Amino acid sequence: MEVRRLGYCVYNARQRVYKDIWICLQTMAMVDRKAFYQAALELAEQNGIGLGARLAKQFGVSRAYASQRLRSLVRRGLLVAEGNTRARRYRLAVLQHVGACYKTEGLSEDLVWKELCRQVVDDLPENVRDIWHYGITEMVNNVIDHSGSPSVTVELKRTALYTTCDVFDTGEGIFNKIQRALNLYDPREAIVELAKGKFTTDPEHHTGEGIFFSSKVFDCFEIVSGKVAFLAGAVCRHDVIIDLDDEPVAGTLVRMRLRNDSERTLKQIMDEYAAPEAFTFSKTVIPIRLAVHEGEKLVSRSQAKRITHRIERFENVVLDFEGVNEIGQAFADQIFRVFKKSHPKTLLIPINTNDQVRQMIERVVAAEDSGEDSG
Repeated sequence: MEVRRLGYCVYNARQRVYKDIWICLQTMAMVDRKAFYQAALELAEQNGIGLGARLAKQFGVSRAYASQRLRSLVRRGLLVAEGNTRARRYRLAVLQHVGACYKTEGLSEDLVWKELCRQVVDDLPENVRDIWHYGITEMVNNVIDHSGSPSVTVELKRTALYTTCDVFDTGEGIFNKIQRALNLYDPREAIVELAKGKFTTDPEHHTGEGIFFSSKVFDCFEIVSGKVAFLAGAVCRHDVIIDLDDEPVAGTLVRMRLRNDSERTLKQIMDEYAAPEAFTFSKTVIPIRLAVHEGEKLVSRSQAKRITHRIERFENVVLDFEGVNEIGQAFADQIFRVFKKSHPKTLLIPINTNDQVRQMIERVVAAEDSGEDSG
């Protein structure tokens, strides 16, 4: 009896193994391996904990199969696994990492591009290379011409999905310099000027377009200086100002990130802000929420004047009120009656307005049309 039972158990075990192998082969035939690998990389970028279980659920495969595929990505050098089996975490591996510090005196931004940066992105699509060429050379040139820093440090990291570039200097700090140049009360106001575009402290040699277009064409674009950070980018829902709790950042750090397979082109972005059938930078979008300091409401004429400062240089100005719940009558009147009357060639286009904001704008416009004094 014992011998028969043992033989039966061995037979059953073999059958289970054969069944598991058959299921695994069927699974491999059904699952699009490329799609699985892409999903694994995307999920690892977001949160690499419990990756095998999440992939198994998403693709309807066994955890054993998911783990096998993840091990394959680790062997290929695309993922890094950390921790034991139960607490294993995956993250994107850094495929290329270069960096160098250059003295700014006599430096050419093209030298930095050719000597250090181009090699990291040279095999990527042409549109992606063009964006990196533009962004890196513009940011390095800003350091050379404007920062007063004796050196600039440039660092690039590339993973299977993204490339990231940091440009760092030890100069005065971009927000402090703009604040001083325009006699602004707060460095946050300097960010509003940058967000408008066409701002430069050296108008004879620069157009002030580099930061504006870089903030639109990269997936993520970040400037950190002092105790303030400005976050923007094509995949960011909103341009954001963040007050930092850490030690102030001496100088300026610019960080740019772009997907290696991005389909965005520099021409598309520039055309979006150009006049029809022209090559002029004629349109801007101003996120009004950037002008709202913590605990404040947009009620005064002085706040409105800060927003309208220099915007007469544009033919079309989109005023984005996303995230702004309320504006005062004097604020609305200064922009939509006083400024508009003084600069009839500049078209003001308010968007993303709630009922209160829209009604306040309509009120001052109606007063202007009727010839009344709206106050």
